[in-house]
Amino acid sequence: MQLTTRQIELVQSTIPTLKEHGVELTRYFYNRMLTNNPDLKEIFNLGNQRNDAQPHALASAVLAYAQNITKLQNLGDAVSQIAHRHVSLDIQPDQYPIVGTNLLHSISEVLNVPMESELIEAWTAAYQQLADILITTEANLYKKQDQTEGGWNGWKKFKIVDKQIESSEITSFYLQPADNSPLPEYKPGQYISVRVMVPQLGIRQPRQYSLSDSNHPNYFRISVKKEIGDKQHAEGYVSTTLHEHYQIGDELEVTNPTGTFILHHPHKNTVLISAGVGITPMIAILNTLAAEENPHQQISFIHACRNSNVLAMHQHITELQQSMPNLRSYLACENPGKELAADKIGRLNLSELDSSLLPADADYYICGPIEFMHAQYQALRDLQIPQNQIFMELFGTGGFSQLAA
Repeated sequence: MQLTTRQIELVQSTIPTLKEHGVELTRYFYNRMLTNNPDLKEIFNLGNQRNDAQPHALASAVLAYAQNITKLQNLGDAVSQIAHRHVSLDIQPDQYPIVGTNLLHSISEVLNVPMESELIEAWTAAYQQLADILITTEANLYKKQDQTEGGWNGWKKFKIVDKQIESSEITSFYLQPADNSPLPEYKPGQYISVRVMVPQLGIRQPRQYSLSDSNHPNYFRISVKKEIGDKQHAEGYVSTTLHEHYQIGDELEVTNPTGTFILHHPHKNTVLISAGVGITPMIAILNTLAAEENPHQQISFIHACRNSNVLAMHQHITELQQSMPNLRSYLACENPGKELAADKIGRLNLSELDSSLLPADADYYICGPIEFMHAQYQALRDLQIPQNQIFMELFGTGGFSQLAA
C-alpha cells in the first residue's frame, strides 16, 4: 500500500508524541490486545510484559518506523530480524489484522483522536504497508524452511535426551525430534524457539534460545540460563520451568532454527566477544570454526563474567586451545575467587587488551546484555574497527531500538 504525501506528513507529525508517550501507548496497546485476545498470551513473552521490556521495544519500533517512513531501506536489517523472530513463533498473516486493529484503537484512545480522523487513516495505511513487508518476508522464510532437508514450519515435538549442568545458572538441554525425523542444518549463531507449559501461569509460553553447538546430525543443544528475577528483571517463567520441571525423556515444542546473527565469513580472522549467557551462540560459532581446522585463521575468544560460579563452558575453551594453536582466549571476571585464573579481575575493557587479540581485518561478533553490547560496540569503533565488521546479537525483544536512539 503506497502512502500519500499527506499520510506521510500525518505519520511524521506524531513523532514528538511518540518520543514522549510511546511507552504509555504501547503498554495500553498490549493490555488492550491481550485482554481482547487472551489466546495471544501464548505467543507473547509475559515476563517482558511484566517488566515493560516489550512495551519499550514496540515503542522504539513504532518511533523508528515513523522516523524512517520515507526511507524504508534504513529498516532493512531490523525488518529481517523481526521477520525471523516472527517465523520462530509461527506468526501467520491472519494475526496481523488483530494487532493492527488494537494498535489503531490504542492510538485513537490514548491520543484522544477519533477513529474516523485523518491521522488514524494515515496510521492505518502505514501499518498495512509494514505488515505487507513483514508478511512477504516471512512467507519467503517459511518457504525456505519447508524446502530445506529436514526443515519444517510451525511447532514440532522434541524430547530431551540429555541435560548437563554448565554452571550455577546455565544448564544445557540436548533435544531430538520425538518422531526421530532428521534435523536440518543451521547456521552457527542461529536460535530456535522452545514452547513449554508454565505451571505458574497455566498456559504455554515460547522463548528463543541460541543453539550452543555446531551442527550435529542427532540433536540440537540449547544452554539455558535460569533467570531468577529481581526488582529490575522479570523471573524467567520458561527458563525456571525448564530447569526445575523438565527432565530427560520429557517432551517440548520447537520451531525450525532461524535468526540473522550468523557466522558470515568462515575463513576470516574472527573475534568473539561475549558476557554471561551470551557465550552460547559464540560456542556454536567457535565449534564450527574448530571443525574447519584452518591454521591460518586467527580466532580470539573474549568473555566476561561476574564470578567463577556462573562461568559456563570454560573447560571446553581450555581444551580447544590445546588442539587449536590459532585460538587465543581472554577472560575478564569481576570476582574470580582463588581457583579461576582470569586474565583480568574486573570488567572487560577492550582498550586494555593486547592489539594482537583484536586484528584490524577481523570480523567481530558480540553477544550479551544490552549495556555490555553497546559498550563493546563503542569500544571497537573507538579502536577504528569499521561498522561493517561488527555483528551483534541482542538477547531481547526487537530490532528497531538502535534506529530510534
